[in-house]
Amino acid sequence: MRSLAARLGVSAMTVSRALNDRPGVAEATRRRVLGAAAALGYRPDRRASRLRAGAPAGLVGLVVTSLADPVMSALTAGVERACAENAARVIVASSNSDPAAESGLVADLRARGVDGVVVVPAGADHAHLRAGQRGGGPLVLATSPPAGLAADCVLVDEVSGAHRACRQLFRQGHRRIGFLASTRSWAGSERLRGHILAHDEAGVPVDERLVRQPREDAHSARSAARELLSTGDDAPSALLAADFPSLVAVLRTVGARPGSRPPAIVGFGPARTDLAPFPLTMVSPDSVALGRAAAQLVFEPRAPGSTAPRQIMMASSLVGPSTRLAHAVAPPRIG
Repeated sequence: MRSLAARLGVSAMTVSRALNDRPGVAEATRRRVLGAAAALGYRPDRRASRLRAGAPAGLVGLVVTSLADPVMSALTAGVERACAENAARVIVASSNSDPAAESGLVADLRARGVDGVVVVPAGADHAHLRAGQRGGGPLVLATSPPAGLAADCVLVDEVSGAHRACRQLFRQGHRRIGFLASTRSWAGSERLRGHILAHDEAGVPVDERLVRQPREDAHSARSAARELLSTGDDAPSALLAADFPSLVAVLRTVGARPGSRPPAIVGFGPARTDLAPFPLTMVSPDSVALGRAAAQLVFEPRAPGSTAPRQIMMASSLVGPSTRLAHAVAPPRIG
């Protein structure tokens, strides 16, 4: 900034005011400063300026479980959007669904002076994140309510999404509806609740042989998918693949059996129904909006005198052929 001021024959304070659009600078001088800065490729260090003024650093940390998951990618885009609207930037890290790695990443982000951290938590107990609440700035959970600590959160109504999908399959005549997903996470356990609720409403007992709850890794999901779809006449006519590893496993298992009739498949995640070689329905939350809402809780102050954690609940949509055409899925097996 000093070299730019010397080049223009003005004070460093004048350059600072012009670059930050503050009053006290003649319009002609402001244009000269901005033109020279653009020509030199100069960008003011807004984070340093904020820190000197005691203002927020303009950085938000984001820890997700896996960057390979399309839901996490969309959520990240939403966080980035909210940060851009608030003149802030995002530091993104992946825990690979490891709570120990997650707490270490949050601690590292705090050490970097972020204004707040958004976490997609691994596991069902989040007590390991308590230390991450110290050091200033909110810690916001996305896709899971806090367990073992008090924190703001943004959730998807997972029970409703799974319930609606399962109910749609019952309306199409299916009675043997399978469920495949890890239930170690809050989302997975809530989706299983919705699956059971739809069965109860339809008066159809849940066949435990059609429920598989693998771990949250690709190998476990593949093994469970092969097991579930290899039961001959007892195989499900429809299936809720209720997390990303399970959906990938089901699509690969079915794809490896050319000529066989696939079950009606419902996945959970972004509505990319065009990616499957056969009809596919998705329970699709607006993950971009979810990420944006989570980041916005970092920037929005609490109401005066309020200490209660804030919670936002978002809906999901049912997208795909089974929501429009009953004949677009495999005919149900009765039994």
